[in-house]
Amino acid sequence: MFSKKQAPENKPVTSSRNASGSTFSVLGSDTAIKGDINASADLHIDGRVEGDIACAGLVQGETSEIVGGVSADSARLAGQVHGSINARELVILKSARIHGDVHYEALTIEQGAQVDGRLSPRGAQMPRDLPAEDSESHLILATSSD
Repeated sequence: MFSKKQAPENKPVTSSRNASGSTFSVLGSDTAIKGDINASADLHIDGRVEGDIACAGLVQGETSEIVGGVSADSARLAGQVHGSINARELVILKSARIHGDVHYEALTIEQGAQVDGRLSPRGAQMPRDLPAEDSESHLILATSSD
């Protein structure tokens, strides 16, 4: 008469500990969030976020889309971002599509990644006698092993 079978739990947002002992949260591919996200932990995002993201570390999956700014100590981007990015260490993978300005201290871009915006090192001083479009940014292009 009564079934003891429990309904499956839908947990698109989970929290766990990584190897270093700090926590991280995962937003699954079926998750869509409208609003800003502020986290002291690391985030792994496979879903869609409409809002600004501020966190310690960000890993973005290939199918993920972020519409808003990203601010992180380290970021590894593989999906779409429509907004500015500010990261100390930034890795843009070949599947990434970035539409916005990128500010970084260390930058790696895999061959095939697309960035539609200005790349500028954080804290860099622009020479006063040069217009902004004549300044040089330094970046590393990574080759894929495929």
